[in-house]
Amino acid sequence: MDLMFEPGFLGTRAPLFMDIVSVIVALLPFLIFGAISLAKNNNYKAHESVQKLLFIVTVIVVAFFEYGVRVEGGYKNLMEGSSVGHNYFIYVLIFHIMISVVTLILWVMTLYYAKRYKRQSTLPGLYSEAHKKAGQRTFVGIILTMLTGAWVYALLFVY
Repeated sequence: MDLMFEPGFLGTRAPLFMDIVSVIVALLPFLIFGAISLAKNNNYKAHESVQKLLFIVTVIVVAFFEYGVRVEGGYKNLMEGSSVGHNYFIYVLIFHIMISVVTLILWVMTLYYAKRYKRQSTLPGLYSEAHKKAGQRTFVGIILTMLTGAWVYALLFVY
């Protein structure tokens, strides 16, 4: 496990686990867009499978990230070497966490209602528009999570 705390591959002060997590999170909106494209092409079964897989992988990546931060000694230890003020960083971190948590809740709700509507045979169908809007909100949240995560990464390891 010591390997995950070796220097990362992005050329910053970040440990390897942060670079891995950052790349996965940066790719997530593109992968989600691909899953959405499946639904637009009426390939609903593949859309459902890919969305579930992406959700599970994302939860695993977040758990890996949380483990790494805890073992590394928390954000204060990760901040060593950063020229960014502590208070500014905390505001950005809280903003990122709020967006991430709301997005996770939206994603869970979207998956839950999709499963429920499918069981009721109203998706695709009667609830397609509601599901589409829930998916759009979740997608925006994923993009915002990625952007604010990049902001946090830059503050910790670039500046």
